[in-house]
Amino acid sequence: MPRSLSNPTVANVVKPVVKEKDRDPVAAGKRDAAFNRSATFNYFLTDKFEAGVALRGTEVKSIREGKANLKDAYGLLKDGECFLLNAHIGPFSHGNAMNHDALRTRKLLLHKSEVYKLEALTKQKGFTLIPVRLYFRNGRVKCEIALAKGKQEWDKRATERKREADNEAKAAIARSQRR
Repeated sequence: MPRSLSNPTVANVVKPVVKEKDRDPVAAGKRDAAFNRSATFNYFLTDKFEAGVALRGTEVKSIREGKANLKDAYGLLKDGECFLLNAHIGPFSHGNAMNHDALRTRKLLLHKSEVYKLEALTKQKGFTLIPVRLYFRNGRVKCEIALAKGKQEWDKRATERKREADNEAKAAIARSQRR
């Protein structure tokens, strides 16, 4: 018999496997940090572009905490650059006097060809740039912006009717499967 097994002070104790705490789904890029729900209701979204966002450190930390809101935000093209206006990123909870301004204008990082394409498309009547969602990709904050055209009131009512009909159909299917 091996010496370690016969020694009563050294027992063959199996240590429990401690699973590492999973990363926050927002920080890991599995879930959106912010989503603009009113965008699909108020606008017809056509082309979508992924843009990086030039942020300060406290802004990134606030987005990781889930303190971002895109409800009233919009994009602006000026002098061959793209900017994100009215995007609310709340102050960082552990920030100091150097904390960021919640509604400051942030630069969107796009390729020149994408900026030229967006400039041509937004010059058409009724088109604007709307941020749809903020998310993390490889540790960097990305913003999905969409070329959007505003809906009329009757368009919004039709969207609401379609959504209600879809929900009723799903409920009916679920009821029939339970029986």
